[in-house]
Amino acid sequence: MTINEKDGKLTVFLEGRIDTNNAAQTEKELFDAVGDKTDDIIIDAEKLKYISSAGLRVLMKLRKSIKKPLPVINVSRDVYDIFDTTGFTELLDVRKALRSISVDGCEMIGSGGYGKVYRIDPETIVKIYNPGIGLDFVGQERSTSQKAFIMGVPTAISYDVVKCGDCYGVVYELLNAKTTAQLLNEDPSKLPEIFGRSAGLLKKLHSIVPGKDSGLPDKKAKLTEWVDSLADYITEEESGKIKSFIAGIPDRDTFLHSDYNAKNVMVQDGEYLLIDIGEAAVGHPVFDIAGLMLAYIILPASRGTTRSDEELRSLLGFDFDLAQKVWGVMCGAYFGVQSPEEIGAITQKLMPYCLLLMANRALGIVGDNKEAIKMRIDPIIRQRLLPAIENVQPLDF
Repeated sequence: MTINEKDGKLTVFLEGRIDTNNAAQTEKELFDAVGDKTDDIIIDAEKLKYISSAGLRVLMKLRKSIKKPLPVINVSRDVYDIFDTTGFTELLDVRKALRSISVDGCEMIGSGGYGKVYRIDPETIVKIYNPGIGLDFVGQERSTSQKAFIMGVPTAISYDVVKCGDCYGVVYELLNAKTTAQLLNEDPSKLPEIFGRSAGLLKKLHSIVPGKDSGLPDKKAKLTEWVDSLADYITEEESGKIKSFIAGIPDRDTFLHSDYNAKNVMVQDGEYLLIDIGEAAVGHPVFDIAGLMLAYIILPASRGTTRSDEELRSLLGFDFDLAQKVWGVMCGAYFGVQSPEEIGAITQKLMPYCLLLMANRALGIVGDNKEAIKMRIDPIIRQRLLPAIENVQPLDF
């Protein structure tokens, strides 16, 4: 047994066999190491080969002493079977060891704020999360995906959590599926068909009513919390105007994807599926529509200013020159309009909501960097968002 304590977290590494011959000694060493600590205790069983009922009782005694769930991680399949057979998977937080994979040489088919998506083989893809994103976050996103599937959201089913170097990933079974961005790159002439159907999928998502017990966050509440976090950078009057704007958005118990774009929609045998719904929420559909505008109207406009052509292509998933056409097709299909004038009028009406999301994301990506936040307040909040919400039009959809 070895012990590691870092940042207030105590990890106990069990090794070899624990049975009647050494259970008493293991118990003494374990409780000496834990002492009077009751928070952030983890048992790492990666090198544990066998545990008998005597060893299980030691862990149960520790669980009772700390009076909270005891995580037992990196458990091999054979040892997990022992925990499962004896019912200890119900008593302890037992987690199997993660399978390790490599994406060297694999095709990257998409990327986003939290990670990149690779095709492992013709049948499976994997989303590899960025370094520093912990297993708890990955598990939460996977749980959100499973909840959404039960609600009727057409999402790919995740079946395995893996490790890739120091990062975590989630594996999905998607036979020969491609993102809508990939399909557009292969044949730009199919843009109306691809994104007309993508708009249809978005309308289908917005017909789903998650219900009060869904566990999904409320989009308006999250945005209001974000405005409160800017208290050191904007005045009370500015804060009040933005929060009043948010409060005026009609309440809806509608499923929101919150990051709907051409790299998150995949097509398998003609069926359109989602692969990334970790930011799913509930609220008015305008938030998803405004997100499309942010991607296909605002983002391309940053060409040559804050972003290079190469970076834009990477963020969009296709050539930036096609972005406005993609928006036109999706806007037209979603709202049932055709003329450029009608699409232009809708775009203008929704711009304040788009700028709200732009401000939220632009300030969110800099984290706690106070200087970076200060630099963005004037051009994003004062020069763009606040003037836009002065003449906001009420939503009628």
